[in-house]
Amino acid sequence: MSLTGKHILSSDLFDRDELERLFELADVLTPVARGRQVTRILEGAVMASLFFEASTRTRLSCEAAFMRLGGGVTTTTGAEIMSIAKGESLADTSRVVSGYCDIIVIRHPEEAAVHEFAAATNIPVINGGNGAGEHPTQALLDMFALHREFTRTGGTLDGRRIALVGDLRHGRTVHSLMRLVTLYEDLTIVCVAPEPLGMPVHLLELAESRGHTVELSDQPEIGLKDADLVYATRLQTERFADRPMPYSDAFRIDKALVSRVCREDAVIMHPLPRDGRPGSNDLATDLNDDPRLAVFRQTDAGIPMRMALFSSVLGVADAVPDSLRPAAWYRPDYTGPDDAPFYKNIAP
Repeated sequence: MSLTGKHILSSDLFDRDELERLFELADVLTPVARGRQVTRILEGAVMASLFFEASTRTRLSCEAAFMRLGGGVTTTTGAEIMSIAKGESLADTSRVVSGYCDIIVIRHPEEAAVHEFAAATNIPVINGGNGAGEHPTQALLDMFALHREFTRTGGTLDGRRIALVGDLRHGRTVHSLMRLVTLYEDLTIVCVAPEPLGMPVHLLELAESRGHTVELSDQPEIGLKDADLVYATRLQTERFADRPMPYSDAFRIDKALVSRVCREDAVIMHPLPRDGRPGSNDLATDLNDDPRLAVFRQTDAGIPMRMALFSSVLGVADAVPDSLRPAAWYRPDYTGPDDAPFYKNIAP
């Protein structure tokens, strides 16, 4: 399957073969993402970055990925500063912006909006998050991060026990992740959430239809036990306004809980941002010195994977290897002070 010219609106677009082709290309591009090599494969191309909803990681990562490929970026954030605030339709905005660029990344708080936007243009549109719907580029980078976590020790994702914990109803990252992780084989997927925040039924049914075992729990103490992967998500308070939700401190994943129930070789992930304030019911910052915590390795996977996606959608993926040359500027060996033990085993 070729991704050239495709809209990337849902993780449903990908099969396992395409996913693993993207992993291979992302591995090739990792030295570029880390400032070791340079490519100008998209020199002259322009990406429009339209974020109608707050973003730090996705917007900056997409923009940096495109610029690392040699392209340029034009960007705007917030509906209040766009012509939509004057009554312009999404379709009109889409058609106008498409005349300025070669690819568009859009985030919008309404689930249907990115589909409406994409229907009005032949320029490829990348879904950067649509309300409580999906976040396909986050799921791609999550899968690439998991691929690196398990392959560096000679393993694969097949046959693993995976615990998804937190707000699984409103968390678009886990909705996209479920579509991709279930492309693998013989998984046990434990969805750990209070009943009102449980995983949508159609995604549970998807996992079962692909031959996986699905378990439900409302107790992290039980649900996280023996998991190879713990993937936590924050409470998406912006999705349900003032409605109270039964979300107790049992959902605070901290050092004490991890020490009691998690495997010594578990991988702990979170799409970020996490609420690091004292007493918050999220992934705690007291885990920052635990080597099982992979959240920063996870974010580091974002630029090479998004570079791989942009290269594929714009039809230049095959030309990437021959376009690489050494970078001339200073770059530290590792981005974070605790990175070396992991990265020395997996990438140049």
